[in-house]
Amino acid sequence: MASISKIRRMLKLIERLQTGGVCNSKDLAEFCGVSRRTIFRDLRMLQDSGLPVLYDEERQGYWMTTASFLPPTDLTLAETLALIVLSRSLGREDQGLPFFQAARDASLKLVSNLPGNLQHEIGELADVIDVRLSRHNPLDDAQPHHELLMRAITDRRSVRLTYNSLFEQKELRTLFSPYRLFFARRSWYAIGRSSVHRAVRTLHLGRIVSAEVTEDTYEIPPRFSLARYLGNAWHMIRERGKRTDVTIRFQPRVATNVAEVTWHKTQSVTWNDDGTMDFRVTVDGLKEISWWILGYGEQAEVLEPKELRDMIVGHAQGMIDRYQPKRKRKAASRRKKLAK
Repeated sequence: MASISKIRRMLKLIERLQTGGVCNSKDLAEFCGVSRRTIFRDLRMLQDSGLPVLYDEERQGYWMTTASFLPPTDLTLAETLALIVLSRSLGREDQGLPFFQAARDASLKLVSNLPGNLQHEIGELADVIDVRLSRHNPLDDAQPHHELLMRAITDRRSVRLTYNSLFEQKELRTLFSPYRLFFARRSWYAIGRSSVHRAVRTLHLGRIVSAEVTEDTYEIPPRFSLARYLGNAWHMIRERGKRTDVTIRFQPRVATNVAEVTWHKTQSVTWNDDGTMDFRVTVDGLKEISWWILGYGEQAEVLEPKELRDMIVGHAQGMIDRYQPKRKRKAASRRKKLAK
């Protein structure tokens, strides 16, 4: 599937080719901000798609007739409405998907290209449907890094970057070969091979300090996939070698609410006669799921494994220690000693 940056580049390339002049590969490469090899690949893709990209032997350049553009796509009313609603929502400046403001412009173009009698109807329907994303990291300073990584993936060029690692508690310099960009857990992440770790790592775009595309090329392993990389992680953090079966009992007050959501690909639920519900999953690591369980407070009880149960108890005790004034803790300690 073509990346957003590649699609934008192809549209930009088409627009340049339709200006009426003849452009050589060097000019086109500089205009699009990519290598000549990438431009040759893009031109060949446009030709293979049926667009009349012509080559002038005498002037050593490429051009297109101004009348030609991407072939029209016949969308149904439902398909057009879906695209407009999603584009409006994802392109919203305050709560949309970071770096996807262009999606809102796309929605306006979709509406403007509709027949007059449908513009009003679609517009009214789109106004009463909305999609809201969860609150997320605005990543105010990370857009250049996002665009750079998109370009690097497209051209299969490694990136030399400085990264503020929370795990190592220091800034790292590494040669990073990006495999995937994905938005999850309220932020953008890049997955790829890091030279300093000599392994595939997940990097938070907001923690990239500096980055530059290099001339070093790389190949994405043919068997690599996001699903295989994440495995059975509860969300994103996969703890290899720690696959564990988990059972949590939810009280009636929240049981139905929990059962209505597909939280994990392995989940199953069993209802008990007293209205409680046993929730079962198999996860690669317990840290992430422990925080989710804590969010349900006393309405959730870990039945197994004991390791996770002890982890929750430790967190709960830590909360008590945090909130209980020192005086009360000392008094409770004295009472315990007297009771003995």
